[in-house]
Amino acid sequence: MSDLVVVGLGYVGLPLVAEACRAGLQVTGLDVSPRVVEGLNAGRSHVDDLSDEQVGAMLAAGFTATSDASCVAEADAVVICVPTPLSADGGPDLAAVESACRGIGPHLGPGTLVVLESTTYPGTTAEVVRPLLEELSGLGPDELPLAYSPERIDPGNPTYGLKNTPKVVGADDPAAQERARAFYAQVVDTVVVARGTREAESAKLLENTYRHVNIALVNEMVRFFHELDIDFWEVIRLASTKPFGFQAFTPGPGVGGHCIPIDPNYLSHRVRTQLGYGFRFVELAQEINSSMPAYVVSRVTALLNDQEKAVRGSTVLLLGVTYKPDIADQRESPALDVAKRLLQLGARVEYHDPHVEHWDVAGTVRADDDVLAAVGRADVTVLLQHHAEYDVAALEQSAACLLDTRGRTTGEKAHRL
Repeated sequence: MSDLVVVGLGYVGLPLVAEACRAGLQVTGLDVSPRVVEGLNAGRSHVDDLSDEQVGAMLAAGFTATSDASCVAEADAVVICVPTPLSADGGPDLAAVESACRGIGPHLGPGTLVVLESTTYPGTTAEVVRPLLEELSGLGPDELPLAYSPERIDPGNPTYGLKNTPKVVGADDPAAQERARAFYAQVVDTVVVARGTREAESAKLLENTYRHVNIALVNEMVRFFHELDIDFWEVIRLASTKPFGFQAFTPGPGVGGHCIPIDPNYLSHRVRTQLGYGFRFVELAQEINSSMPAYVVSRVTALLNDQEKAVRGSTVLLLGVTYKPDIADQRESPALDVAKRLLQLGARVEYHDPHVEHWDVAGTVRADDDVLAAVGRADVTVLLQHHAEYDVAALEQSAACLLDTRGRTTGEKAHRL
């Protein structure tokens, strides 16, 4: 018998498994991927935040991974942590959530707590998950405690992990709310009780919409400050000295990852389909942030023009192709769009990333392990992601021309976004 079954063993589900095992719970992981299941049972991690040694500790604590959904039959709690990408019409694609429900539904027993952690639009838990689980399990509302708890995993964050990040939990009846609160209290330091599932679902969307809009603000400002010949990075530094009323956001080549480019669109889509009008802040932020790769390429073109060189035939080296520093995660990375645009213009595109051995972008070439030698050969080097392994001062000295999209350089030789 398991205390917990975690459905979906990726960047969200696996950290939950690890913390639950550390808390002394008996945990089973359920995933549709045979590769993931076999790898975990053999002690191999496939996510940045967990090492093979940590997976080994999970196994030693009794963890096992499986693709057999019947494992939920003896579980006290089931937490669904599957992906929710965007669909073709810009709304959330709930195929994985619905598939997970179809898998576990027939095996649920009376009183088994089910929690959805997958990010989605407000109303999903009550309007999609509950009817599906009740139909498949044959259980009534009083027999099926259901809650929502938004994931707050920040891959690569050395300070905040699952345990010390407050956990929001919402359910639509008091008994289910208490079950969910008591469950998470075993695993995390702080549980924050929401009024209901819709409020808990909306909290995650507000968090990421806030970041999305503010990143778009500085991404738009950095363009015209460049035209005005004002150092916007210095402007940010100065504004950041104010101890109240200001939080610094920095521009970049675009937004990436599993949250910011996607989550705000769930809310925008919900508002448009249910209320009939748009969420203009999100739509404008999406337009600005998604245009940043093209702006980076335009800056590369201008720098080559200053050298009396065409983009076609020039070597452009991209440093760092992951969506955030010091991890291997490439989901929604703006580097992909930058590379494709440069290739379309005829550039010879090389890349270097200490965390990415193979980058699936046809036409790009992996640079030598000696990053400074590669920088020295390139006509233009673009710092897309600042990994800790990169010595920015050395890069600046070695490069014939360096475009810094992360504001990390301090010398006069580099060009900052």
